[in-house]
Amino acid sequence: QMPRRAYATDVPEDEWQLAERLLPVDKLGGRRRTTNLREVVNGIRYLLRTGCAWRLLPHEFPPWQTVYRYFRYWMQSGVWQAIHTRLRETLRESKGREPTPSAGIMDSQSVKITCRGGSHGFDGAKKVNGHKRHVLVDTQGLVVHVVVSPAHVQDALGAQVVLEQVAPTLPRLKHI
Repeated sequence: QMPRRAYATDVPEDEWQLAERLLPVDKLGGRRRTTNLREVVNGIRYLLRTGCAWRLLPHEFPPWQTVYRYFRYWMQSGVWQAIHTRLRETLRESKGREPTPSAGIMDSQSVKITCRGGSHGFDGAKKVNGHKRHVLVDTQGLVVHVVVSPAHVQDALGAQVVLEQVAPTLPRLKHI
């Protein structure tokens, strides 16, 4: 079988070498995995970049149900968070910094939503009906943690939630 033509969204080799080590290994017992995990990641990257529906994932990738199942499993089991953390640490080390930050910058942004699904609220100060993103970045501007809440949640409460969630994983981060 001929190899497929590459998409612009395919994971580069150097990124794949790093990400592959962080993906869960095969389960003991049972059948051996036949799904190419790099192609699963390529399918997820394609979907996120293009915004297509899962069911419209091109046929060159594994079946959309398989790609979706891996995406959900990795999200729920913390694999995406682990990959993001390792990439951030690698970038920090390449700039001569400690892998984990000791200081950060936090801000929030209210965002309009188009559909009524899920929780949402009205930010009276911004006149926005939707969600609010509370984002913590390190001093290099690299994302450390994000919390999404209804837009009516006050910034101080959102900041408290961010710090509570990030504190166990980043003990060097000083709370101000």
